[in-house]
Amino acid sequence: MSFSPNYTLSSQIARGLMRIEAARQAVADLPLNERVLAGLRHSTRLVSTHYSTQIEGNRLTQSEVERVLVHRDHIRQRERDEKEVKGYYAALDYAESYAANHAIITESYIRKLHALVMAAGKTRCKPTPYRDGQNVIRDTGSRGIVYMPPEAGDVPSLMEGMVAWINRQIAEVPVPIVAAMAHYQFATIHPYYDGNGRMARLLTNTVLHQNGYGLQGIFNLEEYYAQNLRAYYTALDVGDGHNYYMGRAESDVTGWLEYFVDGMAASFETVREKMRQSAGAGDRATWIRSLDARQRKVLPLFDEWAEITTSQIAGLLNLSPRGARAIAQKWMQDGFLVIANPSKRGRTYRLAHP
Repeated sequence: MSFSPNYTLSSQIARGLMRIEAARQAVADLPLNERVLAGLRHSTRLVSTHYSTQIEGNRLTQSEVERVLVHRDHIRQRERDEKEVKGYYAALDYAESYAANHAIITESYIRKLHALVMAAGKTRCKPTPYRDGQNVIRDTGSRGIVYMPPEAGDVPSLMEGMVAWINRQIAEVPVPIVAAMAHYQFATIHPYYDGNGRMARLLTNTVLHQNGYGLQGIFNLEEYYAQNLRAYYTALDVGDGHNYYMGRAESDVTGWLEYFVDGMAASFETVREKMRQSAGAGDRATWIRSLDARQRKVLPLFDEWAEITTSQIAGLLNLSPRGARAIAQKWMQDGFLVIANPSKRGRTYRLAHP
């Protein structure tokens, strides 16, 4: 079955796309050393894993997720939750690797990704076939049916149509729109009995990473969804189509796209700010490592005073006034200090580094 989403490119979507592009370009222009970047990638994966599984009811806290995945700790009476985060983390790692080495989405990839989600961290697992029976989405409180996905017999053709649309439209439609529609349509088809929400979010990430919107692996959308689950589910619940064959397939998804693009823009802008701070921290660390022992000893003075005197230098380094003046002169030549107040009696110095 072919997939032809119904939406309008509203002014809100257009503004969101411009915000995304501005943040994306700003991040691309920022210098970051590889050590800082690796640390940001690692922490981002942990955050993504925590929030994506939390959306589905996982009870582990962010610190417990780190204990399980990094320190290999065991959380008592949370075995099922541990398995979920291990599976999602392994699937996230595979998704980013696949995106870096493959140009298109395939159904084989989707089946392998789902197997990893459900495999509790095992890397060797057989690709998962689509469901062979009917599933339903129920309200967590009343247990009433809120959505009836398509029949199992239609799932293979619907998945084929979705994958074909993604690969065909990626060159013609803005990448964030394609990623949002991949999320929406996967959730609509609900091709598995379990793990569909996590898979929809992983598929979104794959599309973005494949097509230049991965921000070097340091962004996540899962936190945006989890911060207001009601808004997330409301955006996905586009109207009164509680049955795939009775309205859902033809629904106008403009509202979902507006929600998704706004969230992606906010997430990208957060990354931009974090990278600016990290780039500054990296520059400062490199500069500090270039200082000699006495310069490093004097440096803490500037935590308390914007400008210092030769008397302070003499007292800290146990120098004579003449020796302090001489070393201050040398440090000016080295680019460590500059004169702040040039008067002879009240001369002060400040750091040359911004």
